[in-house]
Amino acid sequence: MILITGGRGAVAIQLLTLLRADGLDVRVGSGRPEELQLPAGVPAVACDLKDPSTFPAALAGVTSVFLYAEAAAINEFVSAATEAGVEHIVLLSSSSVLDPDAAANPVAKSHLDAELGLADAPMTVSVLRPGAFAGNARSWAWAIKAGRPINLPYPNAYADPIHEIDVAAAAFALLTAPEHRGEQHTLTGPETLTFTEQIDLVAEITGRTIAVDQVTPEAWKQQMADYMPANYADGLLDYWRRCDGVPTEITDTITTLTGRPPRTFTSWLEENAAEFTS
Repeated sequence: MILITGGRGAVAIQLLTLLRADGLDVRVGSGRPEELQLPAGVPAVACDLKDPSTFPAALAGVTSVFLYAEAAAINEFVSAATEAGVEHIVLLSSSSVLDPDAAANPVAKSHLDAELGLADAPMTVSVLRPGAFAGNARSWAWAIKAGRPINLPYPNAYADPIHEIDVAAAAFALLTAPEHRGEQHTLTGPETLTFTEQIDLVAEITGRTIAVDQVTPEAWKQQMADYMPANYADGLLDYWRRCDGVPTEITDTITTLTGRPPRTFTSWLEENAAEFTS
């Protein structure tokens, strides 16, 4: 039995599809299992990664876990997983943990703490460290549909947009085959693009004219005050500042793990164009 945590997440949803297609027994956990929309025959279970009381039932009979990086009760999760006989955990972390100041950046630290919590776990632990998700482009959808400019503090900051399906495929490979287990894997898309270049591709795919306004970091932080904590906004700004004008190093990890090259940002846009137009 495989437990997928964070069942409402994009990667979890794609991973469930892959595992079911392979005929594997899967259980999906979430802090709000009643909100899950699962295929017939796939059980939902309460698994709040901040609430250790939900761990024993979620882990009963489980041999492998796809784990989101929530460090609040990571030690308790390891203890419960050990008692349940879990043999392998695939952690969805972030390449931000590789930054020299990761421990001081709240965005990176949340993932780093989860990795550290699993460092001495008795079961095999595999770590996936994706960079920027292609789906992050959804944050521009409202402005695009409203015909308003996209406000960016660092429009020339580079990213490495990776398709959620490729992250799920990497997790699937680790969960179903012994090769490359117990290692840390940095995942990227096939190309490094600035925010401006990404928005140009959105315009090309959707046929819309999209303006970009460069705003100060302080102005952007103020605009985001209702949507994210100030310390997380600071963490993102710090990351984008270091990526400004600096192309991301691309890896071939997706190809190594899955046997196929990663999908392009353009392919993600073609699949999701309606989100920017309807």
